[in-house]
Amino acid sequence: MAVSGHRRRPVVALYERIADAVHDGTYPPGSTLPSEPKLAAELGVSRPALREALLLLQEDGLLSVRRGVGRTVNDRPPRRGFEQIQPLEELIGAGTPLRVRALLRTIEEPTDFTTQHLLAPAGAELRFWESLLTGEGTAAALSHEWAAPDELLDQVHPEFARALRAAEAGAGGGRTDGGPDGGGTPGDARAGTGRGTGPGAGGGLGTAGGPGAGSGGRTGAGTADGRTTRHRPAVSMLSVLLGASRETALGAHSGITATLLGRRRGEQLRRPADTPAVLVTQIVRVRDTPVMAAKHMLPTGAPTLPVLQSH
Repeated sequence: MAVSGHRRRPVVALYERIADAVHDGTYPPGSTLPSEPKLAAELGVSRPALREALLLLQEDGLLSVRRGVGRTVNDRPPRRGFEQIQPLEELIGAGTPLRVRALLRTIEEPTDFTTQHLLAPAGAELRFWESLLTGEGTAAALSHEWAAPDELLDQVHPEFARALRAAEAGAGGGRTDGGPDGGGTPGDARAGTGRGTGPGAGGGLGTAGGPGAGSGGRTGAGTADGRTTRHRPAVSMLSVLLGASRETALGAHSGITATLLGRRRGEQLRRPADTPAVLVTQIVRVRDTPVMAAKHMLPTGAPTLPVLQSH
């Protein structure tokens, strides 16, 4: 798949500026950040843009909000854990996996989040996949997934590295911007319950043009001789990882946090910015080496996220 250049999303760049100020001691652990108007003026940004970045920093454990005090810098990020490794589109699909629509497939530099959880060095190149999960025409969840640098994956999990390359090569363009109901956009299809086995499938979930895939299930570009090149439906990065790990043991830690969507994610999920949401953060490892990190945003009204517990 073609990927875009090394562009940082504005909210990520602002996030990094504040995170750097925390790490260099400008805002040491336990300190309180300036008020929103003052901090926005100091950084030369709008308050809505600042609020988006602060929300991400709070979700990632760098900041806490204390009533009557404001935003304070945490001593250390929270430990993350999760009880089962399973693609979110299967986990919350209630027996019918949700559609995965690729919003963005790109390469980006490490953020504070990926540096912390993927141990990515400065200047590393990380695959970033942004996907919308939909069911019955409604956006159910927004997923952000990052893979460790190729150099590391080639050493600790070469099958995953190859599967990612195959998944990108077999899909459509780098970005789609249709509505959450699919709208016939490239890479929009219902993920099947089986695992791909064709050449270059990379162990991804689903089969192109499966039942209910809709017009976006198998989309292709015209060729010089008039033929159409078919692309496989979009899948999540976690499904690619699981499909490539039949002979590799995986472990994971995750966290579940209450938050708000914010403006950009609200637009993507077609909900107001102040909609309450649950953020599931997941770090997947091979032995002690993290190979993938993800954030899954489930707004109010999303399908139930089951968690199995025992004693």
